[in-house]
Amino acid sequence: MMGTVRKGEGAGLQQAENDSDAQAASSRTGIHRFAIGTALKTRNHSPDCTLTQGMLFLNKHLRAAAGMALAGLLFAGIGSVCAPAQPPELQRQYAEYPLPEPSSIALPLPEDRGAAALEQSLRRLSTTASLMMIVAHPDDEDGALLTYLSRGLGVRCTLLTLTRGEGGQNAMSAETYDALGLIRTNELLKASEYYGAKQLWGTEIDFGFSKTQEEAFARWGHDRVLYDAVLAVRRERPQVIVSTFVGGITDGHGHHQVSGEIAQEVFKAAADPKIFPEQLKDGLQPWQPLAVYSMVPFAPVTERGMFDYATGKWAPAKFKNYVTGEITTGVPSTDVTLAVGKRDPALGRSYAQIAREGWGMQKSQNGGAVSGLSGPASTSYHLWAVAPQAAAKAGAITTNSDLFHNSKVNIDTSFSGLIPLAGPNPPQSLREGLRQLDIGIKQFEAERRGESGTAAAHKLAPVYRQVLALRKELASSNLDIQAKASLSLEFETKIEQSETALKNLLGLDMIAFTTHATKVEDNGFRGNGADETPRSVTPGETFNVRIHTASATSEAHVLKTWFESQTSEPWKQGEPIGTGGTDLASDAIFKLKVPDDAPPTQPYFTRPNIEQAYYDLSNPEFRERPFAPWPLAAWAEFTFDGLPIRIGQVVQTMQRVLGPGGIYEPLVVTPAIGVRMEPEARILPLDGSPLPVRVTVHAQAAAEGSVELTLPSGWTAQPASVPFHLAAAGDTEPILFSVTPTSSPSGTITLQAAAHSAGHTYQTGWKTVGYPGLRPYNLYKPAQLLTRKVDVKLAPGLRVGYIMGTGDEVPDAIEALGVMPHLLTSSEIVSSDFSAWNVLVVGIRAYSSVRELAAAQPRLDQFVQRGGTLIVLYQSNNFPAPVPLSLGRAERVVDESAPVNIIANGNILLSSPNHITSDDFDGWVEERGHSFLESWDPAYTALTETADPGQDPQRGGLVVAHPGKGTYIYVAYALHRQLPELVPGAYRILANLLSAGHTR
Repeated sequence: MMGTVRKGEGAGLQQAENDSDAQAASSRTGIHRFAIGTALKTRNHSPDCTLTQGMLFLNKHLRAAAGMALAGLLFAGIGSVCAPAQPPELQRQYAEYPLPEPSSIALPLPEDRGAAALEQSLRRLSTTASLMMIVAHPDDEDGALLTYLSRGLGVRCTLLTLTRGEGGQNAMSAETYDALGLIRTNELLKASEYYGAKQLWGTEIDFGFSKTQEEAFARWGHDRVLYDAVLAVRRERPQVIVSTFVGGITDGHGHHQVSGEIAQEVFKAAADPKIFPEQLKDGLQPWQPLAVYSMVPFAPVTERGMFDYATGKWAPAKFKNYVTGEITTGVPSTDVTLAVGKRDPALGRSYAQIAREGWGMQKSQNGGAVSGLSGPASTSYHLWAVAPQAAAKAGAITTNSDLFHNSKVNIDTSFSGLIPLAGPNPPQSLREGLRQLDIGIKQFEAERRGESGTAAAHKLAPVYRQVLALRKELASSNLDIQAKASLSLEFETKIEQSETALKNLLGLDMIAFTTHATKVEDNGFRGNGADETPRSVTPGETFNVRIHTASATSEAHVLKTWFESQTSEPWKQGEPIGTGGTDLASDAIFKLKVPDDAPPTQPYFTRPNIEQAYYDLSNPEFRERPFAPWPLAAWAEFTFDGLPIRIGQVVQTMQRVLGPGGIYEPLVVTPAIGVRMEPEARILPLDGSPLPVRVTVHAQAAAEGSVELTLPSGWTAQPASVPFHLAAAGDTEPILFSVTPTSSPSGTITLQAAAHSAGHTYQTGWKTVGYPGLRPYNLYKPAQLLTRKVDVKLAPGLRVGYIMGTGDEVPDAIEALGVMPHLLTSSEIVSSDFSAWNVLVVGIRAYSSVRELAAAQPRLDQFVQRGGTLIVLYQSNNFPAPVPLSLGRAERVVDESAPVNIIANGNILLSSPNHITSDDFDGWVEERGHSFLESWDPAYTALTETADPGQDPQRGGLVVAHPGKGTYIYVAYALHRQLPELVPGAYRILANLLSAGHTR
């Protein structure tokens, strides 16, 4: 008999574009689908700020109605022990409480296991303190503060990061823009595991280094940024808001300044029902935070004024309080200093040490961090505003080492402190119930005396039962919707924290993973584990999932297990095809079928081009999530003392990697076939020959079909169609086409590839983005190639060697010019005299990422002396050269339209084989350049001059010298960003650089 795995409630609350379909779904499932809200018009854009029910704070609470179906779902406990059934009344009561988010972390950090996890879960259960930090980019966060608060004090911490860091540099791989954004999203998620914080994201895009607040707001729209912050605050309802930035030029980066301003503005805006009223439909309510702080400025503020590291200039000291509008000329006061370097005995090291390891997970930016040393460390914050009800009485508190309790702020973080949320006349039973919870927690800690296990769990069970009773009372009370929204969040947080504490006390465990097995094998002396399986499934595919549950005590039993999907129609499954286990551990294997219309697991945030500075959302209900929900999760409900303990786990796959061994990765859905064109952009051949086009077909299983191209009118392809056959999953060899354009194509032309197989047509492909040690994610793109004709000449006889740094697409552009570059290996860099080439190009950041390069510098210098041309693209740190030069502050010019003046018109590098003018700098994207030289030897000739508004003229962007018989060139201009965008002038400049030795 086939059953159905229930679709997740959250996914059911998606925008219904067809009312009849939505009504039909409602009648079948009891979950209503409807859309609310209208687009918010911002000052600079009209972004999609439409809210659907799933976006709202009550998304989690509305799941309760659908949760009533849990009691009848699927199967009872698995294994040899079957728990006694709960009374129907209890089943109905517990089914009313919404499920928390299933964990995607298969193997928690050491800090989140065993005695350490238990201690922290009890800290979190015993306080109602909550905080939100708002920053601009991944790695802007004060991770030490978050770790101290979350792990040390039990504070419920949320981190809202406005962008995903798309415009940053990448020290680990060649990915840029949105692909880099996916990498940095996963890096920050990993870092936040260390911090112990929940991660949210804005819809803004890091469009590159911005020197002013004004530019950032102009690109994003003020209201878009504020909207994201208000939505996050109204959902999470934090007592305290903090930011690492103050909203002034001491923050440097314009994005930083925006995040500092918005963190203060949201303090008032989130409480005002007139601001973004469309957010308030169907449950979400205004929220007034109680205090807002920012880190004391870390940039110098002296008698000269304050230093703006974005521009390298000093300005008069001036700081604005965006809550009150007040402007001060002194350094913001230090109101709270927190000892984040304190060692936590339960965790075995300091909060700063843990946070530093987390920050080090953001390797694309730092290449990997050095472990922090133990010892004192502190972080200081300035208070901008406090709500009247949270203002400390004069002299009541004399210490200033706590954001919640200090000489200016006194926030009640006990359960009794929740009483004001119920309004001016809270029910006596609610008031007394909250006071009893305070008493119960204190009594539990006093009676536990540090013990763990079943005895301590019995002592904690009454506290959990009381939280459940209060939540039930709240649901049936006459309190207004504002009070219910605030208290529901608090009670459901405490339900989840109670379940976690009991899970840790009782040693409960659950994991679900795909498997090839059809029966459960007995454990050997090394234990049992998962087998290696593909990390993806396709629509219509059947596969097996094993659910493993365990308990350290026979007093806790598995009541039931089930699957949920929040992204597609129900996944069908049958009865277990294999079971096994003991009194304490149970396993069951189920066969599931992916829905035929299951969507691929892909980013819900996209944009049409890299110039758009904000994301469009394919599914607005996922707004502010890191990613769309993973397609399949498994749940187990244990019962102890008649109470439910629910554990949710995203279904995992196991990948075996040489060295690290087995690595769990969440199961994803992909199409059966993907199509890619590589490269994605290429200029037409200079000699007028046909354009070579390479298409690769990827299949998730054996497949056959054909590939063809869609071309502009008058263009032809040979052959017109190519068959493919794959006997197993994998990639085809590149399928080659020769494309002949019309005689005079103009502008950028798009070529589209399509694969036809089994009656379906596939026109997109995906790339797994990441690097070893980082969870991967699939980035989908149309199977397209952009091309255009460029008027460019190149000297003959070039033999080009390329030393790749962190990765770029410059070699593809060199190949498109008609020269096949040779990518030098490590051994060649170490031992070669480089005589096989007459041009060498050092890729971006290579001196920082290629260890062998510095040692090879004497041979590189000799290469130039003998007559070779050495071209060095921008570097991130000072580097050796045959003639001295220095980056200094490594100035950058971020305005891609900043005028470029030619200051050495007679230099042959700008006149042959192509005549370079200022027009060749038109149509650039992202930036002019990065790491302009500060100083250089007189032997160099500076060829150009450019600057951002207000910046000193920068002449260190393109310099050339001629040591011996050769040519040495340093290029700070961002050619690596322009070439993939087919900017004509970038190809002409590159051609002149490569030809320098032949035209001298």
